[in-house]
Amino acid sequence: MKHFLSIYDHTKEELLEIFDLAIKIKKEAKVKNYIPYLQHQSLGMLFEKSSTRTRISFEVGIHQLGGQGLFLSSNDLQLGRGEPMKDSARVMGRMIDMIMIRTYEQKTLDEFAQFSGVPVINGLTDKYHPVQLMADYLTMIEQSKTENPVVAYIGDGNNMTHSWMMLAGKLGFELRIATPKGREPWQEIIDDAKELSDISGAKITYMNDPKEAVLGADVVTTDTWISMGQEAEKEAKVKEFAGYMVDMEMMKLAKDDAIFLHCLPAYRGYEVSEEVLEHYADIVFDEAENRLHAQKGIMVWLEGHRNKDG
Repeated sequence: MKHFLSIYDHTKEELLEIFDLAIKIKKEAKVKNYIPYLQHQSLGMLFEKSSTRTRISFEVGIHQLGGQGLFLSSNDLQLGRGEPMKDSARVMGRMIDMIMIRTYEQKTLDEFAQFSGVPVINGLTDKYHPVQLMADYLTMIEQSKTENPVVAYIGDGNNMTHSWMMLAGKLGFELRIATPKGREPWQEIIDDAKELSDISGAKITYMNDPKEAVLGADVVTTDTWISMGQEAEKEAKVKEFAGYMVDMEMMKLAKDDAIFLHCLPAYRGYEVSEEVLEHYADIVFDEAENRLHAQKGIMVWLEGHRNKDG
């Protein structure tokens, strides 16, 4: 059974297949040619952590593919009353064709996938956010930033950082990560990224100076410093991340034709300046739209491999 739990789980060839599908399906959608690749299929969307882009993109995506989406909040299910995850997984897997989960812990997702019997997609965990990276790289393809790119990630060593590390490790491009001391990515992810880089030739470096990371970069990207559930840490993090806001002065250190990416929501005046976000707004909101198209590619690819494997 093929799942989409992390980029680490997939080969470079599989990832490129998904990008090709996403590009094809997006072109079709732009001329209102909605081919029912997943006709009469159902997608369960299980949210333990709320969202804007994830819910809209998956719900609209499965509809445009000819299927139906079911929004499932853990507060409304027996999960919220203590039913074991593996039992909920086995029940849902007998009624639903594919399941997307947005949850707090990777182990929750992994357990669900183990018992589901149907393809499971990671809509976000504490460890990874792979669907966002598929949208980000699709945007890089459209912006012609995939030929030996240098990507600078500025901010916290979080699930977005981890996912960038996995994508760079698989596809073999250069990634520079600048975080404050003590906010580096998880060591196990650093180890996995090194293993991948030894195979692909990727160059992944870690530093504490954001300006050094951005110098000569093709792509500059960041994420919020205060993730959902971490609001109590806001005051301390603002001090800790002083100097890490991506502003126009920092962007001037990148290549003249560099692009800026942000997975959103963006907190202007913290991780990114108002000027930068508005200057690169067309690209950032193309990136947001690409969640829809990339995820449709993932769903169609998973269904195709279930048929192939079955």
